[in-house]
Amino acid sequence: MNKKEVLEIRKQFTPENCAITRIAGCYVDGEKEKRMEIEEAFLSLPEEQAFKYFDIFKKTLSGKIGKNLLNLEYKLKESRSSDLEGEEHELLMNLRESKLRDPALLDEFYENILTSYDCAENYYIVLIHAVYDVPGKTSDGEELEDASEEVYDFILCCICPVKLSKAGLTYNWKDERMEERTRDWVVDMPDKGFLFPAFNDRQTDVHSVLYYTRKSAEVQEEMVREVLGIDLVVSADGEKDKFGKLLKDVLGEDADSKTVKDIFEGISEEMERHAEDPEPYKMGENELKKIFSSNGVPDEKMEMFEDAYRENIGNEPIMASNICDNKVVNIQVPEGKITINADFISNLEIKEVDGRKCMVLPVDYVEVNGISTKA
Repeated sequence: MNKKEVLEIRKQFTPENCAITRIAGCYVDGEKEKRMEIEEAFLSLPEEQAFKYFDIFKKTLSGKIGKNLLNLEYKLKESRSSDLEGEEHELLMNLRESKLRDPALLDEFYENILTSYDCAENYYIVLIHAVYDVPGKTSDGEELEDASEEVYDFILCCICPVKLSKAGLTYNWKDERMEERTRDWVVDMPDKGFLFPAFNDRQTDVHSVLYYTRKSAEVQEEMVREVLGIDLVVSADGEKDKFGKLLKDVLGEDADSKTVKDIFEGISEEMERHAEDPEPYKMGENELKKIFSSNGVPDEKMEMFEDAYRENIGNEPIMASNICDNKVVNIQVPEGKITINADFISNLEIKEVDGRKCMVLPVDYVEVNGISTKA
């Protein structure tokens, strides 16, 4: 799914557009015991509750594609190309077809999460079923009323931490005095979640699922395997680490900061050129090889690029946004870290001053702890 398709589904989580038919949920304590289960029509919820749920659903479809939102695909069986591998996929299909009305299917689904989701605290599993009549669009992107041929029938799962509210004082308006606030358990924004089937090319794609993780470094591959039945591709942090190893293997221990800076600047420029692409921009071996060679990497070091690329990254292209932030650049030195805008990185120079290598940046003024000073 691309950004526009994600936003289109997010827009359904409002009172005006709501197409949610049913909601189911399971509250789990820190001992992995189910304490509560619900199953009811979504429209029967009080309005205040519905609005809180809308916030949770929207959050599950937020963040960067390739980092927080991962497009995952199912593999076809070798014996019959029309079948998809895995009991997990079959369970998701059955949940969708049941419209969350089958308690046995729900229990099986909850159990898959209980046994694979790594969490030592309380959490709340929320599952919804919805049906979206996809409107047609003109060639210039305008929606056509009453021109829907596609019906997107989907389920959305959100796994939300449940935390005890902080202790404090509160005002008792009835007795007109301050008193200790009652602490209660509060449902937080989701930590993990998924949308099934995916909404690719504005159509139902039962071969794919969109997976959400609040922290890109904590994808929880085991849960993805056990709940979705997919062997997860490399996470955003994993791709960043692999690219870092590629740089080290190609440039060696004597890599100079200017070459590394120029390589990242070259990647950032390519990202800008593809900023309007509907799909997230990915870079393969040929694209990266061209950037390396055109940004100061000597020919003798480029000879080892192909082997280093295949050893560290493999055959698949990597998401450009996972290896390069085209908004800011972080520079680490022993004494601390400096963050500057990516479009200013070309002004950074490494010069020798009084016999020592120094970073040189042109500045008009400098702020020290929020205080403006003369440069």
